[in-house]
Amino acid sequence: MADSVDRTIAEEGLIRPMKRRTDPSIGPNALQVMIGKDLDDLIRQKGLDNFERYNLDFFRLYRAKHKPDEGFLSLCGPFLGAPQAVMGIEKMIALGARKIWVLGWCGSLQSDLKIGDLVIPTGALIEEGTSRHYPMIDRGPSTDPELNDRLETVLVTKGRSYQKGRIWTTDAPYRETPSKITAYRNKGILAVEMEMSALMTVALYRGVKLAGLLVVSDELGDMKWRHGFSDPRFKKATKVAAEILFDLASDTDRRTEE
Repeated sequence: MADSVDRTIAEEGLIRPMKRRTDPSIGPNALQVMIGKDLDDLIRQKGLDNFERYNLDFFRLYRAKHKPDEGFLSLCGPFLGAPQAVMGIEKMIALGARKIWVLGWCGSLQSDLKIGDLVIPTGALIEEGTSRHYPMIDRGPSTDPELNDRLETVLVTKGRSYQKGRIWTTDAPYRETPSKITAYRNKGILAVEMEMSALMTVALYRGVKLAGLLVVSDELGDMKWRHGFSDPRFKKATKVAAEILFDLASDTDRRTEE
C-alpha cells in the first residue's frame, strides 16, 4: 500500500499543463485576478496600449509590453472556483510564472472584519475538491512567507489596516450553513471564498511562490448576509488592493531582471 501511495504522489496526469506553439512566454511574475471587473478596471487604469492580450481558451492573459526600464508582468483572469483557478495557475506556471499574486474577494466570518477590509490568507481550510488531487504529505495549504512579508510592509507603509490568517475555501457558496460558519468562526477562520486553498496547494506542489490579498465583499459572521458589492468602502479597497499587488509584482520583476 505504501509503495502505491508513493507512486501516486510522484505520478503526473496524462494531460499536462504545457506551452503550446501559439502561446506566449511570460516573465516570472504574474497577477491572478479572480473577478472580471477587477481585471478590466486594472488594465484600463494602467493603459490597454501597455499590454498584449491573449485569449487562452478559458481565461484572458495580458502581458506587459517589455521595455528595458519596465517590469515584465502578466495579468490573467477571471476565474470562478477552484477548478478553473487551478487550470489558470497551472497554465501560467507552464508559461513561465514563478511568483504569483492573487487578488480576490471574500466573505467575513469574524465580527471585527467588515466590508472593505483587507485579508492576507496564510493558510486554508479545504472544502473544495481540486486540491485533494495534489498530495502534499503532512503539509497543509499555505502562502509564501517572504511574499506575505513584502505585502505586509507595503500595507503598513500605506497606512492600510489588514488581518492575516486562515480562510475557508468552499465549492458550495449556497452551503455556507450557520453551523459551519459558527464552527469555523470559533476556530479563528477569518473569511470564506472559493479558490485560495487550491491555489496554495498547487503553488506548493509545483514549487512556486504565491501570496494573495482578499477584499471583504460581504459579511456572514452574525448569521445575517450583508453584501457590500456596491458599497463605496468595498470599491475603494478593491482598487487599492489591485494597485498594491500590481506594484509588488512589477517591482519583483524589475529586481528579478537586475
